[in-house]
Amino acid sequence: MNAITVERRTAFRGFAVAALFCGLALAGCQTSGPAGEFNNIDKAQGSSENISSLSAVIQRNPQDPEGYNVRGSAYGRGGQYQAALKDFNTAIQLNPNFYQAYSNRALIQRFLGNQQAAQADYDRAIQINANYDAAYIGRGNLYRKAGRTQDAFNDFQKAIQLDTTDARAYHNRGLIYQSQGQHKFAIEDFSTAISLAPDASEPYNGRGLSYLATGDEDNAFSDFNMAIKLDGKNAEAWANQGLIYERRGDKAKAAKSYREAIRLNPTYQPAKDGLARVS
Repeated sequence: MNAITVERRTAFRGFAVAALFCGLALAGCQTSGPAGEFNNIDKAQGSSENISSLSAVIQRNPQDPEGYNVRGSAYGRGGQYQAALKDFNTAIQLNPNFYQAYSNRALIQRFLGNQQAAQADYDRAIQINANYDAAYIGRGNLYRKAGRTQDAFNDFQKAIQLDTTDARAYHNRGLIYQSQGQHKFAIEDFSTAISLAPDASEPYNGRGLSYLATGDEDNAFSDFNMAIKLDGKNAEAWANQGLIYERRGDKAKAAKSYREAIRLNPTYQPAKDGLARVS
């Protein structure tokens, strides 16, 4: 993904763009744990140099809630979740209607395993600003991971109705369509996600799966290859590439792809099963 630019009132908007791009890849989303959602985020935003400069800004104006929100975003990108939580708490104390800070804190609560607190924060952000698309996308992802598919769909749909330019809304709605076998709609959503975030690997992987489900093997293969080109560490895409090679009778190339998927994710069962079939 492209580096995320920290802005004053929308600093956390793209906090987890990679976060919600998790492909179905043969047997469902395999991303392990919330920390994995930061894999493609620009960690320079959470560097000690960046934190120091943001802290200097706060020292000059300690009553400005936006300063804490921006620094909290940097802490979050750097994986310093408790420090991020503290900053978002301070931002909200200084401005109880700071809906961006509620949404940002919700993401941290998710990563800390506090799902009810996360939902409460997303709910509060939406209550303050019913047109805040990022909160709908965040809450939708929370619902989707909890198995509340219809609630998740409704939130992604709402964000899209608000004309969001956040690719996550389309990608995640595409995942729901895909899980329901509505591959035409899924392909459309993945394509929109790609147009909004062309450097993201996961929408290509997702679209490839729907192409494959509709019998369009050539386009599926092209998408899996592009997913790998954009992110060589995408184990699901490697396994899906292996599946195409397997279907085409090229067991040697299939085995190579499956082995790479297993190297990247030793517990990824579809790749292990595929390697067993072609060995």
